[in-house]
Amino acid sequence: MTLRYLPLLLAGLLGASAAHAGQADQVHAGHAWIRVMPASLPAGGYVTLRNDGDQPAVLDGASSAAYGSVMLHESSTDTGMGRMRMVDRLTVPAHGEVALAPGGYHFMLMDAVKPVQPGQTVQITLHFADGSTLATGFLAKPANAL
Repeated sequence: MTLRYLPLLLAGLLGASAAHAGQADQVHAGHAWIRVMPASLPAGGYVTLRNDGDQPAVLDGASSAAYGSVMLHESSTDTGMGRMRMVDRLTVPAHGEVALAPGGYHFMLMDAVKPVQPGQTVQITLHFADGSTLATGFLAKPANAL
């Protein structure tokens, strides 16, 4: 290849990388916190996700070195009974937001590697359907936090 084609090649590579920015690059996490439960009970993780992009972002998982398992769940009430179900994915609409909050969508944090204490910050990595990730610090709060 001659050097005269090098600028064209570089311009094409730069354009391709900009066109394929990851979903996580468009999503911002705020108000991230964990409700720490006593003993070895699972903790709940909550966060508001805001998508500033022109396309929806699809959250399809999470992980943390502090927990053996992080699952996306949804709580609901049906005929007076509280229910919880595992959710495979959650769409954050373009130019919109989704709140993971008590009584709705949330993360179930299972099998803490070591006890998490209120006041600590736990890193949770959010995984998006396009393979991009967003590392987010979650503040641990006591069981009675709202």
